[in-house]
Amino acid sequence: MVNNSTFGTSDMKQIFLIFLATITAHLAIAQQNDSIIIVQSPSGRLSGLIDIQDLVNEGFNYYQDEFTGHWAGIEGGVNGFAQSDYSMYNPEEGDFLSNDLFMSNVLNLNILQYSKGLQSTRNTIGLVTGVGLSLHSYRLGDKTTIEEDEYGKVQPKTMFFDSNQKSKFSVVYIEVPLMAEFQIPVRHVADRMYFSAGINIARRLSSHTKVKYRSDNKKQKLKTPGDYSLRDFKFGGTVRVGYRWVNLFANYDLTPMFEDRRGPRLYPFSVGVRLISF
Repeated sequence: MVNNSTFGTSDMKQIFLIFLATITAHLAIAQQNDSIIIVQSPSGRLSGLIDIQDLVNEGFNYYQDEFTGHWAGIEGGVNGFAQSDYSMYNPEEGDFLSNDLFMSNVLNLNILQYSKGLQSTRNTIGLVTGVGLSLHSYRLGDKTTIEEDEYGKVQPKTMFFDSNQKSKFSVVYIEVPLMAEFQIPVRHVADRMYFSAGINIARRLSSHTKVKYRSDNKKQKLKTPGDYSLRDFKFGGTVRVGYRWVNLFANYDLTPMFEDRRGPRLYPFSVGVRLISF
């Protein structure tokens, strides 16, 4: 007769040992698959995504573009005279160059521009210069114009024609500004508010008077070129401010319009808006 208890005990031990070995092998394989493998990133990188040197040296510079000022474009506005002094004229002659402000226009053709940034890692502060033409037209009294007498002094002149008479005095300058400009990013880098101020040097190119009128129901005009004792060069201050499509300017001459003792002492100014930006 076979001893069932001896057979059963030996077989159970073998089965247990096989089962234990199987479980141990399975856990070892599972542990190996679930382990975190550390891969060394290149030197200086965090998680292989961000370069520490980029943070230190470049600082996430969102101002990669060069500094660009706001001067080039086409501007329009009105002209006037400040600090008028007619003391060298007779009182009855009055303020003969007193002009209609809203009918006296300025057109600035700011053709060329050069900008120079003053920061190494930003582009919000810089210098702006360029070249442009400035056309000034002053609307005088309908029957009043000006002329030079034999001594080169500017004198008022009254002219009478049939009807619809208009009188203007016009001057054209070539201008070179030098301005410091400050820009403030709003919402995002490309959307900026700016403020600029500086000086403006101009050279007179031409000047003339013009009287328009009707004679025998026909339009006529009398245009008389001349220097009218105007200064060949002038010097003034300029200010500009803007944000997006709103751009304003103001100019004020620091030198009188006419040569000393040759005309009334007047300091021209102009204010207006930029119509087109280049």
